[in-house]
Amino acid sequence: MTARPTGSIYLGFDYGAKRIGLAVGDAVTGSARPLPSVSNGRQPDWDTVAKALHEWRPAGCIVGLPVDLDGNEQAITGHARGFAEQLRSRYGVPVHLCDERLSSRAADDELRNARADGRLNRRVRKGDRDGVAARLILEQWLAAARTQPSA
Repeated sequence: MTARPTGSIYLGFDYGAKRIGLAVGDAVTGSARPLPSVSNGRQPDWDTVAKALHEWRPAGCIVGLPVDLDGNEQAITGHARGFAEQLRSRYGVPVHLCDERLSSRAADDELRNARADGRLNRRVRKGDRDGVAARLILEQWLAAARTQPSA
C-alpha cells in the first residue's frame, strides 16, 4: 500500500444517536464522498473510527454541530460536542465543529432526487442519509476554509 499525502484529506462526521455519518474529502478539490456509517449506541464504535483515521490519515476531522434554525443548541448538540472532544483527545487529531443546520433534510432531498432521476437505482438504506449528510457538512466546511485568508 502506498502512502497517501495527508495535508489535504479531511474526515467529516454527522453525529447521530444511532449512527454517525462519515465522509472523506479533499481540500484541494473541495469535494467529499460518503463512507459507511459508524454505529453508535451507548458509545460510538471507536474501532471503526480508528480504522478510518488510520486508513485516511486526515489533516483534521470536521464534526457537524446540530443546532436549530435559529442557531440554538438542541439536546443532541452536547453529545456531538462530546464526540468531537473524545475524537480530539483519543486520537490527537485536530477537530473542527461545523454548523450543520438542515444537512439531514438536504441529504434526504439529494437521495430522493437521485432515486427519481435514476442515479440511485436501489432503495435508500438507513446509513445512506448519514453518509450524505456527513459529505454535505464536510463540503460546507471545506468551502468555508477555502475562503478564509491563510495565516
